[in-house]
Amino acid sequence: MGLRVQAETLEIVKDEKGLVGISIGGGSPYCPCVYVVQIFDGSPASKDGRIRAGDEVVAVNGISVKGERKSAVAQLIQVSLNPVKITINKLESDASKGKTLDIVLKKIVEFMDQDSADALGLSRAILCNDPLAAKMKILESNAEFYCNLVSYFGDSFHYLDKIAAHQKEFGDIFCDLAAHEKQATANEAFTAFGERHRLLERKQSDALKRLRPIVADLQVYVDHVVPDTQLTIKKYLDVKYEYLSYCLKLKEMDDEEAEFLAIQENLYRIETGNYEYRLMLRCRHECRQRFLQMRSDVMVKIELLDQKHVRDITQHLTTFAKSMAKCQSDCAEVLKDPIDVPIEIDLAQLSLQNQSEEIPSGSAVVDWAEEALVDLDSSPTDLIDVGEESVKVSIPKDDSGLEDSLEPLLSANSNDFEANEFSLIDIG
Repeated sequence: MGLRVQAETLEIVKDEKGLVGISIGGGSPYCPCVYVVQIFDGSPASKDGRIRAGDEVVAVNGISVKGERKSAVAQLIQVSLNPVKITINKLESDASKGKTLDIVLKKIVEFMDQDSADALGLSRAILCNDPLAAKMKILESNAEFYCNLVSYFGDSFHYLDKIAAHQKEFGDIFCDLAAHEKQATANEAFTAFGERHRLLERKQSDALKRLRPIVADLQVYVDHVVPDTQLTIKKYLDVKYEYLSYCLKLKEMDDEEAEFLAIQENLYRIETGNYEYRLMLRCRHECRQRFLQMRSDVMVKIELLDQKHVRDITQHLTTFAKSMAKCQSDCAEVLKDPIDVPIEIDLAQLSLQNQSEEIPSGSAVVDWAEEALVDLDSSPTDLIDVGEESVKVSIPKDDSGLEDSLEPLLSANSNDFEANEFSLIDIG
């Protein structure tokens, strides 16, 4: 099996209970050697680190223990004064040689039931539901929840961005209209209206700048944090099942030894030093160290992840609510003051009933125009939109009593009146 033996003498100080911290096996009358079965955590031997499972104990304080019973060797170590000198033959072997096919077969998924294991001939397989394995489902549930949040926030930000873009476009259009408008009142109204829309766009864009990091952080959680934690848990479970597989293998070997002893027959591997058993002890010891380390890492990572999950969700939802509320209040503040918006009136719609009749002249024209303009008395605008180019509205320039009498003239033909007496507004 590629085993190499190297002798070494160690000095170990026992603890206050007089123990070194190792358990031993083998020995007379069945095995020619005594070997280390287990090293206890926190013991002097564990802290020293030079003794490992599977090593052969050759002598204690210079006294050879070859062929002795394991109980006698243990008593000899216990009665020895500090420090205890223990001579060992170190077992040097590639631990991968201990990972045999039956070890691999024992590593069965944790959700297999006993009947399935029996049907596969693996009735003694490892069927273990680790509490940390349940965290996998919790992580998947959290990841799904985060994906839904990302989708919701993404849709909300998309529509808010489109609204902001339309506000800007609307504002640009009105400002462009103001630049081409000759009337001062209409120019001011268009400009104010356009600037308000541009200001709304800036407020909404500022809100989006505060909100977009939320989506980025949630996406990192979904794309990196959860998969990384799931991978760590999977590695931990792999190491755990491997460790338990070695434990189960050693139990099977112990049962095999007990069966041979029951029929008073010697087992060849025991008579030859029990090297295979010692190799399994070494593999179990090393795998246990990895298992304990992985378990510690997984527990720390999951605890930090749970804290981050609770903290981040609270923080993100609070930021979202506050940002949206601030955006709404800012937009309401922008729209608080009224704007004198130019009003468009299509006088052609008022003359639909007269399409088959000839437009009257003289005083009837004045009365008809007064009815058309009566709704404009309360409006400060000068802009009137007339659907037909042939219809014109003229307002007298002279202020002497004409403003109060409301005597605008309306005609289908502008040549019926002298244009030099009026300020002509032709909007068609």
